[in-house]
Amino acid sequence: MKKIVATPADHGVAYQDVYIAQGDIRLHGWWLPAASEARGTVYFLHGNAENISTHMHSVLWLPEKGYDVFLLDYRGYGQSGGEPELAGVIDDVRKGYQWLRDRQVTAPLIVLGQSLGGGVAGFAMATQADKPDAMVLDAAVASYPRIAGEVARRNWVTWPFAPLAPLLMPKGFDLIDVVGQLAGVPQLYLHSPDDSVVPIGHSHSLYAKAASPKQLRETAGPHIATFAFAAQRQALLDFIASL
Repeated sequence: MKKIVATPADHGVAYQDVYIAQGDIRLHGWWLPAASEARGTVYFLHGNAENISTHMHSVLWLPEKGYDVFLLDYRGYGQSGGEPELAGVIDDVRKGYQWLRDRQVTAPLIVLGQSLGGGVAGFAMATQADKPDAMVLDAAVASYPRIAGEVARRNWVTWPFAPLAPLLMPKGFDLIDVVGQLAGVPQLYLHSPDDSVVPIGHSHSLYAKAASPKQLRETAGPHIATFAFAAQRQALLDFIASL
């Protein structure tokens, strides 16, 4: 569990702490209200490393553009209790989504997941009846066995064990197997060819199996640095406006 190192207030953005009971643990998140009349709501699920305090810059600019934002830390991340494990993390994503639905937030409700967050968010939404208004998947992991093998092959020490690495990953939670169940939900896939963490082939595979309506946009820069660029921010705003 990594501690919160900064808050939105440190960057001049208003926020509220949110605590959600999830069984015998408590999840923590941040609610960032739109700076003006809300045009919609973005549910942000971050990548594997650190917590919402180190990933918030991906969405910290959205309240100024008129969007409410909810950032959630999965179990074992940040101030959320418990230990991280894949099935539980997916349940946490669904719990945060239900919290938003119960709050009757401003539509459209867009789920934005990056890296691991894209994989778990996509799986959670695809395998439940209550779908969001749109999905944005940035450098999403298509398959955990696949990424495990790819990571193992990057280092000469672990390269001989690359065929074994996928066997150690949890089974039955890969987005690639269920992405077609998002049919009818507008989907925007973002990925940089320069990504050295999750290869762009993951998004190509997801896009190929996804049902319409869908868009694929190749970005630039390192892993999940997408919204550091004004052009990519505008592409997200244009996608939401098209809803």
